[in-house]
Amino acid sequence: MYSLKRYDFDLPEELIAQEPVEPRDHARLMVLGEEIEHRFFYELPEYMEEGDVLILNDTRVIKARVRGIKDTGGKVEILILEKLDENYYRCLVKGKKIHPGSVLIFEDIKAVVREKREGICDIEFSSDIMELARERGEIPLPPYIKKKIPGAEEKYQTVFARKEGAVAAPTAGLHFTSQLLKKIENMGVKIGYITLHVSYGTFKPVKAEDIREHRMEEEYYVVSREVADMINNRSGRLFAVGTTVTRALESSSMGGKVYPSEGYTNIFIYPGYEFQSGIDALITNFHVPRSSLILLVTAFGGYERIMKAYRVAIEKRYRFYSFGDAMLIFKM
Repeated sequence: MYSLKRYDFDLPEELIAQEPVEPRDHARLMVLGEEIEHRFFYELPEYMEEGDVLILNDTRVIKARVRGIKDTGGKVEILILEKLDENYYRCLVKGKKIHPGSVLIFEDIKAVVREKREGICDIEFSSDIMELARERGEIPLPPYIKKKIPGAEEKYQTVFARKEGAVAAPTAGLHFTSQLLKKIENMGVKIGYITLHVSYGTFKPVKAEDIREHRMEEEYYVVSREVADMINNRSGRLFAVGTTVTRALESSSMGGKVYPSEGYTNIFIYPGYEFQSGIDALITNFHVPRSSLILLVTAFGGYERIMKAYRVAIEKRYRFYSFGDAMLIFKM
């Protein structure tokens, strides 16, 4: 149960989606109820009813990738991960011979590497690097997307993204259009928003062969009183859009009730976990093998059921990962 090898599978490289489907809601949707159904995402409302609650993550991906040079002339690239203090940030750094004391230059901003561990550096900047990032930075697409995507800055944001702070998109939310959300709302489904700023840790592979030894990166989240009340007072089912919403709600729940909360969570959900928030259905993408994401999904949907669904997805040529197709998993 706790062996990482159980969560591995062979994925043909051509099934890793390199660009999103247009329109967004025309991605395929695998529905896991008692049986497996093959639908399209725009058909999601057919599985919802008046009184249901749909929770989305309104985080917005920042232009966290900034290119510069070393004072010796070599190229360098940073991915801004976290603010530590005024003009002091934790960054993922790509470049040769970067070490504590290295001086980096980003246009008129000078930076000094203060600490380094496993490619992640704590860097002190001479002025506000975020201002430069907003003007000149790039949206950091996942490393498995090799294709240059026109309009990536818009396509890698949900249509409801509004609170800046993520370095990766909450990808299950990418399938929604404004029209689809309006249709769902008009059915009498209540829609609420939490915030969880997705960190670089979302790409971090699980390396511990005993999954219980894995440690998650902390991520900032907010669950408001309004959303907690919406969930606790609902008359229908609770639909969580994505692993980020699931982790935020579970970080705010106890005994089947959701409480308002704000802070940092490193909650790690894997098979054997007892869900507390009362989620009835999870909308999610098809995930990387041996990842914390597939561990969460199997914890929710059941190991045999999810692994069978993944085998079917590969056989039916579903598209995987961030720009890929979606699953709707009902708790059994």
